[in-house]
Amino acid sequence: MIVLIAGASHTGKTALAQKLMERYQIPYFSIDHLKMGLIRSKNTTLTPEDDAALTGYLWPILREMIKTAIENRQSLIIEGAYIPFDWKKDFDAFYLKEIRYVCLVMTKRYITTHFSDILKFANVIEQRLDDDCTMQAVLADSAENLRLCKAHGCDYILIDDAYQIDLML
Repeated sequence: MIVLIAGASHTGKTALAQKLMERYQIPYFSIDHLKMGLIRSKNTTLTPEDDAALTGYLWPILREMIKTAIENRQSLIIEGAYIPFDWKKDFDAFYLKEIRYVCLVMTKRYITTHFSDILKFANVIEQRLDDDCTMQAVLADSAENLRLCKAHGCDYILIDDAYQIDLML
């Protein structure tokens, strides 16, 4: 099984992947590590701020990693913000039955009520260097992700009251 965990920055993708890894003994792969490896090795001229271009650049690599893992009957959790909302179009039924996708989305109410918690837990798994997270950016990103999930029929978890996310695989 392949588990894809998507969502905007600061939604807890990596923390959820870590939790699932510990519970199910399934390794997880951070798309941010791939991104930074390619950027730092100068295999691309893209920068960490080139979000849309990075999705187009990274997705073909991730897509083929997913296919390879499925073909080899290996389970893997992949988390990151660079999974396109129309990801299903790249897989036929053989692959789709082995993929579970979820996008983490925070509501406006949750963000405005718990923004200090969002910042507090930003480094719970990985250390963020130069984290310039603002409430306005989180609000905009979350609203856009919810809109795109609905437009593409993607599964999502709405974080509205308390941050209690769990997935049963």
